[in-house]
Amino acid sequence: MAAMSAPPTNLFPFKSHLSYPTIRHCWRCHADRDPVRAASTSPRIPSSSPGLIFRSSSDATSVGFPVVKRHVTDVTERWLMWYNSGSSIGLATSNNGIHWEEMTGESILPSPDWWVFDNFRVVPSDVLIMSSDKLRLESAVYWMYYTGFTDEKVELPLDGGGVVCKSLPGLAISQDGQHWARIEGDHHTGALFDAGEDGEWDSLFIAGPKIVYHGNKDLRMYYHSFDVNSGSYAIGIARSIDGLRWVKLGKVLERGPIGSFDEAGVRNGHVIRDDKDGKYLMVYEGIGSDGRVSIGLAESANGLKTWRRCNAEPLLTGCLNGDGWDCEGVTAPCLVQLGKGEGWRIYYTGIGKEGGEGIGVAVCEGSELGTFVKWKGFQI
Repeated sequence: MAAMSAPPTNLFPFKSHLSYPTIRHCWRCHADRDPVRAASTSPRIPSSSPGLIFRSSSDATSVGFPVVKRHVTDVTERWLMWYNSGSSIGLATSNNGIHWEEMTGESILPSPDWWVFDNFRVVPSDVLIMSSDKLRLESAVYWMYYTGFTDEKVELPLDGGGVVCKSLPGLAISQDGQHWARIEGDHHTGALFDAGEDGEWDSLFIAGPKIVYHGNKDLRMYYHSFDVNSGSYAIGIARSIDGLRWVKLGKVLERGPIGSFDEAGVRNGHVIRDDKDGKYLMVYEGIGSDGRVSIGLAESANGLKTWRRCNAEPLLTGCLNGDGWDCEGVTAPCLVQLGKGEGWRIYYTGIGKEGGEGIGVAVCEGSELGTFVKWKGFQI
């Protein structure tokens, strides 16, 4: 299959500094799957599972790491959600962000090449939709930043031990949000950039690249790693003028004080710029001393190194019921601002017993960020 042609440059807000990058290959070139078929509805969610809105149509597959985008016109509302399913990435669609249909057919699969950074597992981190007000969503170009894993094991210097798979950040481009072409990064494995040198805080791996378009020639990437010097997870930042080549600027958020819900570290920070006042908001995964994960909130005036926690308590936690679908914790948050005073939503991964995962949502009404309540159904 031929590589995709270069997208029109007027789709890109940073067009003057963007040269069309090298395509490594298209995912569907090696995906042994049928063409995209009609969507399948996500399995029925029990009313006794507050927050839970999506799980895989296959009982054997857990889903998580949601990346959610909303597009509203005068007559339509469309939601897209990319998510991790096993070792691959899937896509679901919705007209309200609550009831989802799982797109069947091709998935984004790990690369078949032995030498690349993403041949074991791929997890979505963020999607930028490059379009203009004069173009429909269907005419947009999608940039997906994702975490690619190999099966190389990385040992974490934790009490009792800890092992993760080596990971680095990647980029793919699509013209429909479902069929993707990998972009060749500067690193020899195809990744956008490498982990840090020995002794640097991000020397073990790079994961969870989330992107904010700040302005012309100014994109910010927030990512996490495990800092061997502090013995905890931390979130850092990198900047770019074109979305392809990045310069690291160091850590922006570290573990909280002793006794806090995030004293063992922070990771998977998702940052957006508030439409109301321009400040930056970060929802992130906080790890407690007991290993339990919950979701916290931090803010910054400029999105760089002036982040502060908004509350001493987590914004969202797993249910206290030992049998609940997210009783073991809530992770990988994605913050969505609905606009025009409609409120906010946090989409997240819930972890249940035996490690099973699903995707949930919590809502906050009004233009100001306040208390989030797990979804329980439409109120009549």
